Amino acid sequence: MMRTLLLLCVTVCCLSVSVSVDGDSSTSLPEENGILLLKKENFNRALQQYKQLLVHFFAPLSGDAQRLAIAFRGAAEQLIGSEVKLGVVDVSKETELTKELNATTPPPLRLYLSGDRHNPVPCPVFQSSASIVTWLKRRAGPSADIITDLNQSDLFVASEELVVLGLFKDVERGRVEVFYSAAVDLPDLPFSVTRNQDIFRKYDITQDSVLLVRQSNPVQVLTVTSQTSKEDLLSFITVHQLELVTEYNGQTASRILSSPVLNHAILFVNKTDEGFHTVYSAFQAAAAPYRGKVLFVMVDVDEPRNGRMLEYFRVRESEAPMVRLVNLTSHVTYHLPSDTLDTPTIIAFCQSYLDGNAQPKMQSEALPADWDQKPVKQLVGENLERLAFNPDRTAFIMFYLPYSEESRSLFPLWEELAQHFLDREEVVIARIDASANDFNLSMRERYPALRLFPALHAERVVAYSGQRNLKDLVQFLEKEMERAKMDRAQEEEDRRKYIEAQKAIEAKEAKEAKESKQEL
Repeated sequence: MMRTLLLLCVTVCCLSVSVSVDGDSSTSLPEENGILLLKKENFNRALQQYKQLLVHFFAPLSGDAQRLAIAFRGAAEQLIGSEVKLGVVDVSKETELTKELNATTPPPLRLYLSGDRHNPVPCPVFQSSASIVTWLKRRAGPSADIITDLNQSDLFVASEELVVLGLFKDVERGRVEVFYSAAVDLPDLPFSVTRNQDIFRKYDITQDSVLLVRQSNPVQVLTVTSQTSKEDLLSFITVHQLELVTEYNGQTASRILSSPVLNHAILFVNKTDEGFHTVYSAFQAAAAPYRGKVLFVMVDVDEPRNGRMLEYFRVRESEAPMVRLVNLTSHVTYHLPSDTLDTPTIIAFCQSYLDGNAQPKMQSEALPADWDQKPVKQLVGENLERLAFNPDRTAFIMFYLPYSEESRSLFPLWEELAQHFLDREEVVIARIDASANDFNLSMRERYPALRLFPALHAERVVAYSGQRNLKDLVQFLEKEMERAKMDRAQEEEDRRKYIEAQKAIEAKEAKEAKESKQEL
């Protein structure tokens, strides 16, 4: 009897523990306006609870993040009751979680499926809450509406300023699948598809094609073959969705920056000036031959909201009109060296740039009085090369953008690295603002970029692409210093041999001169 009572007590205790644990797991997750407030302690529970979890990794100090947060809240309202749940992680507070999820770099929005925290779906750049909802709906399918007759086609092409119309003989499989896939990645554009032959004839199309229609007028067509990839189609649409000249503003900024065309010709001009239309017409005429090679952008210097652009390029209102060329990879700026802004001059400038003959416009901030007084040295354009290519010191330099959250998040680690090598006079840890100082170095990756300049007479530059933590950075630096030490020894040996050879030549020439003099 006693044994039975003990067993009953144990069973009751186990049930109590089980109920308690289940009760904890069912605790509702904190929300605000329908958006989950995610933290390290509840993130896994959210993944288990929702098969589709769209997460915004929010950086409070970023203007882009603030704009995206507004669109995100709007999408949350529209998605109430759907299979998708939205959540937000404050990266300034949840630093450990952000690092665990490898979310310290773009994209800021990621879609987690079926509880998999390691392989989120990256999201495109969204313009609005509507584009977020459209992207999710297109992922679920179908990603494009099917048009069955001419009347539907006419209504579709007149529905928006720019639409994408697919004309395929088979709208279910084969080449059309590339079209459907591209539609998912471009949620801000309307996509429809048809196999109706009347529509084929209206646009004089005979093969599978994608047609861009602006204000009911066809502007560009791409023939789709078995070799056409989604990337080919995306590039075609994103290049041609912009006008020949696109005015920079809040609506176009993200499309300009996300364009696959990385060479940008920028006209800084005052739209209220008397000569505006003459300059603009010349700039527009020059744009046509360079479609797909150079993106032509206009910035109105009289628009207060463009102040940041003027500051970035160091352009004063009084200097307009002027044309600058910039590559978004290298960030090196080129200035059109002429006061004449006509079409032939602009075309010649663009061609000179593409041919590699244009000379970059070098810029430099003023050198701070205390630039070398702190562990991390603050460099500017005028002293960068002098410090970087010092044969007696190894320099490890961060090239950053001051307005980038990704760049600023690396500052504490760079301070740690500088403290680690504080007693090593032969090592310099430094940083430089890449937006305010020009330099003749190729930067293929996004900023912040890390470059090591070994202590050599040869001007060697080593890009760092490893993990961004103190241990790996120290190991990389020590390894490159050892390598440079051996190369330096070889340099010294080569230099010794060169000096000896020069002395031998000089001695021989002196001897020959002496003998020649004696013969005379």
